Amino acid sequence: MSTYDPLTFKALTFHDAVPAFRNGGDTPRAYLERCLETITQRDDVVKAYVSLNEDSARAAADASAARYKDGRPLSAIDGLPISIKDLLETKDMPTQMGCEAYAGNFPKNDNAAVRALREAGAVVLGKTVTAELGGTHPGLTTNPFNATRTPGGSSSGSAAAVAAAMVPAAIGTQVGGSIIRPAAYCGNVALKPTQGGINRGERQATSMSTHGIHANCIEDMWQSAIEIARRAGGDRGCLGLFGPDTPPIAVKPNRLIVLETAGWAILDDASKIAFEGLLENLQQAGVTLLRRKDNVLVEKLEQAIVEAPAICGDITRWENQWAQRNLVDQKGEFVSDRLKAGLALAEAMSPDDYRAALLARKTAQRCHDAVGQLADAAITLSCPGPAPLWPGDIQGQPLVARPTGDAIFNTPTSMLFAPCVTMPLLAVGGMPLGVQIVGQQHQDAGMTAIARWMLDEVAPVVIG
Repeated sequence: MSTYDPLTFKALTFHDAVPAFRNGGDTPRAYLERCLETITQRDDVVKAYVSLNEDSARAAADASAARYKDGRPLSAIDGLPISIKDLLETKDMPTQMGCEAYAGNFPKNDNAAVRALREAGAVVLGKTVTAELGGTHPGLTTNPFNATRTPGGSSSGSAAAVAAAMVPAAIGTQVGGSIIRPAAYCGNVALKPTQGGINRGERQATSMSTHGIHANCIEDMWQSAIEIARRAGGDRGCLGLFGPDTPPIAVKPNRLIVLETAGWAILDDASKIAFEGLLENLQQAGVTLLRRKDNVLVEKLEQAIVEAPAICGDITRWENQWAQRNLVDQKGEFVSDRLKAGLALAEAMSPDDYRAALLARKTAQRCHDAVGQLADAAITLSCPGPAPLWPGDIQGQPLVARPTGDAIFNTPTSMLFAPCVTMPLLAVGGMPLGVQIVGQQHQDAGMTAIARWMLDEVAPVVIG
């Protein structure tokens, strides 16, 4: 257990190691070995990994070192050790999706994003723990700053591996809140791109699923994302991630919309104080803040997203139900009661219920479009307070409703198809608390630029 302070925390980064690769002062292989040493030291407690491929990673790191020696690295992330959420297929490791029903599943394919990473010279090191099938039933991963607390979900292992300095970057996925919330609980920066921004490959089943990047700095986050997008593009029928080939320069926003979302009503006092303190720091830096009481269009957006958790839940449950029904019928003894309970809710829906949820999502997107000219971006919390305690379910008692934390601050951006970047700018009670910048669709680079400015220029806030 360690106390988190954004002012003093020393994170593992990659971009600043590259000059030493070029001049011979360090090598990708040596960098990888340091990552592996940290995994050996910490993963017995953190439990971020479900599988590692050390031999393949070492071979890839050696090949990268040879390219640097010859002065011909494949990209700016050549030699980057990166881990992959165990929902995505990898040709050299099983893909078991956090579900006992898929134990030993080994299709020996690469997801589109994974292939792109390899083509860029990245070192694919391991598969990180996911909640069951990317849902709400947690894996074994613990929070690196307090093992009694959740790391979030469903990208639990990816967030924890980055926070624990096991790797400088990892791939996560999000439908409701599975990139931004665990990143916020673990003190990562992370990009949840515009819907369809990064090619999901085989993972096209649900309409709100996205790939994203966990990292410890903006530079590694953006560079990993854009190197994938340059090679694999976006999802089918989507334009993909736009932006520069190098991390966007920092840009100070003139005006930000402060979004409360439905999460404000359940937020603890300490987290409210911390967030308001950060907003005050922004104002002192010359940023104008626009709240719901200041503009009717902002109020309309707040009203349109207040039911986002229910809307996203209905849409995703409906879209997943047939695959889940087949799985339960075939291997029900290896599927959690949480998944079965969600399936029962889906099977009680009608097509009109699904249509109504889609209409509510579209209405919220139109309200979001309408505020686009009012400000450079929106700002809100990334999670409702620090990571909650997670002692596990108690036999004979009802299942805990949200064991990986509440996605109440995340479902709005998911249903808006909006790009967002979370930043570790707050700490409450010795734990990280993330803040996110939210943009209009395809403003991923702009949100990254604002986040970079905030990390450079806005003082973090520490409470307790």
